Amino acid sequence: MHKINNVYNVSVVKLNLRSFASSGKKIKDFNYQYFQRSNVPTFHFQKSLPRLPIPELDKTQERYLNAVRPLLSKSQYDEAIKRTSNFVAHEGSQLQSKLVSKDKYNKHTSYISDYWFDLYLRERVALPINYNPFLVMQNDVRPEYNNQLVRATNLLVSAVRFMLSLREEILEPEVYHMQPKKSNTPLFRTVTGLLPASLSWYGAYLFKAFPLDMSQFTGLFNATRIPVVNKDKIFRDPTCNHVVVQKNGNFYTFEVLDSDGNLLSPSEIQGNLAQILSDNSKADCELGVLTTQNRDDWAKQRNHLEEIGNKEVFQKIDSAIFNLVLDDVCIDDNKHRLLAHYLHGDGSNRWFDKSFSLIVTKDGVSGINFEHSWGDGVAVLRFFQDIYTETTTKPFIGPDSKPSDKQITVKKLEFNLDDKSKSFIEKARKEYRDWCNSLSIDYILYEGLTKEACKKFKVSPDCIMQLGFQAAHHLLHGNYVGTYESCSTSAFKHGRTETMRPCTDKTKLFCDSLHSNKSTKQELRSIMQECSTYHSELVKQAAMGQGFDRHLFALMKIAEDNGLPRPELYDSFEYKFLNKSILSTSTLSAPSVLAGGFGPVAREGFGIGYSAFPDKLGAAISAYTAHNNSTQFVEALEKSFVDITKVLSE
Repeated sequence: MHKINNVYNVSVVKLNLRSFASSGKKIKDFNYQYFQRSNVPTFHFQKSLPRLPIPELDKTQERYLNAVRPLLSKSQYDEAIKRTSNFVAHEGSQLQSKLVSKDKYNKHTSYISDYWFDLYLRERVALPINYNPFLVMQNDVRPEYNNQLVRATNLLVSAVRFMLSLREEILEPEVYHMQPKKSNTPLFRTVTGLLPASLSWYGAYLFKAFPLDMSQFTGLFNATRIPVVNKDKIFRDPTCNHVVVQKNGNFYTFEVLDSDGNLLSPSEIQGNLAQILSDNSKADCELGVLTTQNRDDWAKQRNHLEEIGNKEVFQKIDSAIFNLVLDDVCIDDNKHRLLAHYLHGDGSNRWFDKSFSLIVTKDGVSGINFEHSWGDGVAVLRFFQDIYTETTTKPFIGPDSKPSDKQITVKKLEFNLDDKSKSFIEKARKEYRDWCNSLSIDYILYEGLTKEACKKFKVSPDCIMQLGFQAAHHLLHGNYVGTYESCSTSAFKHGRTETMRPCTDKTKLFCDSLHSNKSTKQELRSIMQECSTYHSELVKQAAMGQGFDRHLFALMKIAEDNGLPRPELYDSFEYKFLNKSILSTSTLSAPSVLAGGFGPVAREGFGIGYSAFPDKLGAAISAYTAHNNSTQFVEALEKSFVDITKVLSE
């Protein structure tokens, strides 16, 4: 996604000056206070965003059967056709009518939004590995700026500036520019900014620019997922102005705004962080490890902890702007250590329930681990990219900056713990250690093929990477399995994600032909180009809300809502086989991203976070050692990339 330029707007600033003057508060420096001051309000396009379409039922049938066909034998596929046709002709048709009717009465949102929140919040498995993804930033090219205190201070300042711009609704709206040279301009902002909110999207469309849904951005800050038996809840309190900081299992808080709402100066923020870093004491009981557990177990334990006097302490953590984690660990350019540290760590210095935790190691390696129920990658990646760019190009402090001793408001949080509490903390610590030890994490950086080289050969870089995953799995196991690629539907109001199914008849033909050694290079190249064309079409369909996974899921939920019997389709072999995501994949490409990933979705599966970089292809692979070995998969993937490169080479 193309980065949108910052635009200064005097009228917006005057408006904010008036609002602060009327409240008796004064902003000292707008240039410092706000990350951006857009002349198009943050949520300007929200009202006119198109609604997520409900696909036609016969199209969903066709797309679903196309997706299951490469996974099934002929007899299994024939059964799937009968079962799906029967569903469409009977229960499916009735459920479609009910879904369309419900959608008409809820024009403020999308048909999938509430169901998707509910799905996440009802899930009882632990958050780390299972759900929380991670992103790691590229290091600053200036080593002296990777000092832990320097980098943490700069990131914290930029993050709060971003948050304040969002609060005042002067953060640039997220817009996808098809032709950025023509639309990413002051004229675009002037025209769309002058249009009424109800028409603004249409104005952007005339520029071939597509505003994206911004509703998830409010979930970034002052938010926590609270464990509750059966279904969690999301807590938000945007009135609070403190951050929570973790170090050595301890929790600290301090205010980042003064009494007039001014962001503390960089040296004052540095002073607060310096005080925390100077405390080398370790927590007697590392409470954060409790957030690594089954949600019902953790809900009961949190209730007990609140009953014995910890309610106010939890309130401080829950309402904090975000969680800043200062780890006493050096990565030392060890990629395996880096991946394990940001995916799960040992749990002692984490609070996985926070909307996101910004983690900075002792050698300044920085990244984010984020809770997934409140939102998807669009909001997180925008925030991540923006604060990375500012801190590496226009940092507020340097290696010679001196911390200030003014405005020091650091408070160390103290917990009341009884023997029962200590016993379940110890139990959680041991279980989490065993769980993490059961995980295998590896990575590949393949320099034989690049993003631009793929485009030169007229094949999609994303398709090439997905072809590599299919070929690697086929090489290891000789079969084809349910494969999940996440695709954002943020072009629509309250869009979340859609599943794109990369395992197709065409990828199956390519892998079979490649591994049989019976096809010529020209034949393989022709099949590969067909794969790429079809892959790009599937991605386009998913992004435009024309996949089938979310639609079928919503129809199942409509049946539940109306107390109707569960259709046979959802308990069929083919539906379950397709939805057992043995290969769960997501692309994490952005200039700021060094690495990213997540855990396997299925015990027998792989979690694959991947990027097509300008100079290489990269992927982080996770798997459970009882079923798979990530290193073996990486070796098979490298062979597959080499084979694909040979096919593409002249």
